[in-house]
Amino acid sequence: QVQLVESGGGLVQAGGSLRLSCAASGGTFINYAVGWFRQAPGKEREFVSGISTGGGTSYADSVKGRFTISRDNPKNTVYLQMNSLKPEDTAVYYCAARFYGTHTQAAFYRNWGQGTQVTVSS
Repeated sequence: QVQLVESGGGLVQAGGSLRLSCAASGGTFINYAVGWFRQAPGKEREFVSGISTGGGTSYADSVKGRFTISRDNPKNTVYLQMNSLKPEDTAVYYCAARFYGTHTQAAFYRNWGQGTQVTVSS
C-alpha cells in the first residue's frame, strides 16, 4: 500500500499563498488518484481537490479559481497550490489516495497522510 506524507502547511495572512506537497512511497504512484481534503475544528472532513491518474482535476466550489492541483509522477508527489487564501481556508489538510478515479467522499479513500495545518490570519 502507498504511504503518504503531507508538508508545506503553515501560518499565512489572508491573501497569501502556500503550496502543499503530498509525497508517496511504497506503491506504484501512477496507479493512484489523489485527493486533498481538509478538516476544520468541529467540522466534517471535506473534499478540496482531486487529480486522477490521467491528470484530470476537480475542485470544490469554495476553492475554484484559487487552488490548483498537480502531480509529478517521477517524483511521486502531488501538489496543491493555494492562492488568495482566506481565513475560512484554515484547517488541517490531508491527502488521500485510491485506485482509479478521484472521489469527493473521504470514505472512498483507504490511504491517508497525517495532515498538515494551514492557518490563515485575517
